[in-house]
Amino acid sequence: MTEARGSRRQRNAPTISDVAARAGVSPMTVSRVINREGSVRETTRERVEEAIAALRYAPSAAARMLAGGEDFRLGVLHTTTSLFYFSEFLVGCLDQASRQSAQIVVEQCAEGAEQQAIEHLLGGRVDGLLLPPPLGDAAEVLESLHERDIPVVAVSTGRAPEWALSVSIDDRKAAYEMTRHLGTLGHRRIGFITGAANQSATGERLAGYRDALRDLGYDDDGALIAHGTFDYRSGLDAAERLLDLADAPTAIFASNDDMAAATVAIAHRRDLDVPGDLTVCGFDDSALATTVWPELTTIRQPVSDMARTAVDLLMREIRQRRTGGTADHPHVVVDYELIRRQSDAVPRRRPRPQP
Repeated sequence: MTEARGSRRQRNAPTISDVAARAGVSPMTVSRVINREGSVRETTRERVEEAIAALRYAPSAAARMLAGGEDFRLGVLHTTTSLFYFSEFLVGCLDQASRQSAQIVVEQCAEGAEQQAIEHLLGGRVDGLLLPPPLGDAAEVLESLHERDIPVVAVSTGRAPEWALSVSIDDRKAAYEMTRHLGTLGHRRIGFITGAANQSATGERLAGYRDALRDLGYDDDGALIAHGTFDYRSGLDAAERLLDLADAPTAIFASNDDMAAATVAIAHRRDLDVPGDLTVCGFDDSALATTVWPELTTIRQPVSDMARTAVDLLMREIRQRRTGGTADHPHVVVDYELIRRQSDAVPRRRPRPQP
């Protein structure tokens, strides 16, 4: 029965021909992109990488051996609510893995099924694991992997254990900077939409927002904080709650671009002009930030670059272990950037001064 399920899984796995068909190119062009050959136009390369991410394609071990690559397999375990975030993450992983002669194996798991997914990945002989959020914050997952003594890199977490690798930005500082920016524009009623409670970035971004309110001399009004879960649907509900307040905010800062885009949609539904009547800002600078109208002012979290760094760190530790060296466990903090676009402005009418 297990072998039959495995055979069906292999038959359903995307092939290089599937990637080629989706990108509108030949399989040979896909191979050139995977092998980072310079004879491919940049626009074509981008289409192929988007197709690879959308299909979650991983080059076969046989194809890698024909190309002369070493035998490295890196697992990506994920249960993400944001397709935009994960697509960028996977593109970064595939890009760096191809440079390192490694194969990426992707495993999605449902909530509560993490241990089964880990067993399946390890049964396929992976040399190390990459954990995008929220699994990089999942204590049981981390402990299980620690017991198995497998190299792990947690991405976008503020509380990675000492034995693991990690890559993140300073979420607290980034949220502080965005909130200060809104205060500098003249907004005194600044709403905030939190992310999922099981991710450390959620608490860090909320803390940064509150730090900025304190330094601006504003009251920390709990009514201006609405709870989301990083998905678009929760952003719709949170924006409705904030805009239903008798003294509604003139600006809303959402903890990711999905929820910020949902806030823009609610504003349009209520015939509110963005940014004239309501400033809306997000976090991540995902592809969605420049897909909605108006384009979002947001914090650029370099997800693809973070994924490349994560692969590089993981490969370094794997190689150190293979040669008998002593592995260090760096926790890398990368730079972020506040990107201004069309969704923020000074408030149309200044709020009344506080007594």
